[in-house]
Amino acid sequence: MAVRTNYVAASPEVYQAMLALEEKVGGLGIAPTLLHLIKLRASQINGCAFCIDLHNREARADGESQQRLDTLSVWRETRFFDEREQAALAWTEALTRVADTHAPDADYEALAAQFDERERVNISLAIVAINGWNRLAIGFRAPVRRARD
Repeated sequence: MAVRTNYVAASPEVYQAMLALEEKVGGLGIAPTLLHLIKLRASQINGCAFCIDLHNREARADGESQQRLDTLSVWRETRFFDEREQAALAWTEALTRVADTHAPDADYEALAAQFDERERVNISLAIVAINGWNRLAIGFRAPVRRARD
């Protein structure tokens, strides 16, 4: 698939704003393991090859197990994710698919049972950020680079 536009070069100030948002998300106090899961699950739903590749590599580098990464797309059918992770993953799916789900009360209540108000907002902001990155990478066909063997 051919790159459509190099969005970094075409609009560096907007790219810098996205990087600033990403930096802010990284400093919100969300556990790195949970943040990786959120980013990866949203990217799976959106079909963003660039971000799936990136966040899989980052998660593994931070010690995430290959088994959990391999089963993230079917997390509801495993016992590998704790209640907090499950609540955050359900909320990630709800917000990523917001046009279809309209952020159901049940998903919000599950999130609220596990996270305080600030954490809920911060998790939601992390979901907003990764969905933005996904749309840039998919829309402009960001290339996935083959890992060196």
